[in-house]
Amino acid sequence: MNCVLKELTIKTSSKNQLLDITLDVQKIVSESKVMEGLCLVYCPHTTAGIIVNENADPDVVSDLLNALEAMVPKIKFQHSEGNSDAHLKSTLVGCEKSFIIQNGRLLLGNWQGIFFTEFDGPRQRKVCIKIVPC
Repeated sequence: MNCVLKELTIKTSSKNQLLDITLDVQKIVSESKVMEGLCLVYCPHTTAGIIVNENADPDVVSDLLNALEAMVPKIKFQHSEGNSDAHLKSTLVGCEKSFIIQNGRLLLGNWQGIFFTEFDGPRQRKVCIKIVPC
């Protein structure tokens, strides 16, 4: 079986946002028919990222966004586009995550979800999903 590469298109609606993409990624894994392997979720943008965190309580999302906002204070950045805070937040969260595929499903913890993180929205974005059978 060969590797599979798919793209998700994501539209964000605010400057800072976390979007749960777990079901979208699982759909791609299921459609690949790969039963055992790895799934790489990659964000090719410098002002967005990918995280894994709790997707059961929506307060976690607002807490994470508020904490990131507090960690990156409004200072005079040199970057002329005015979105240096977004670049820094993206650097903090990272642009990719890898997951184990077991029995055709993403191996996630009970409360874990995969989130696309937007820090310079609203925008149309893409997320690349690579499925590698083992």
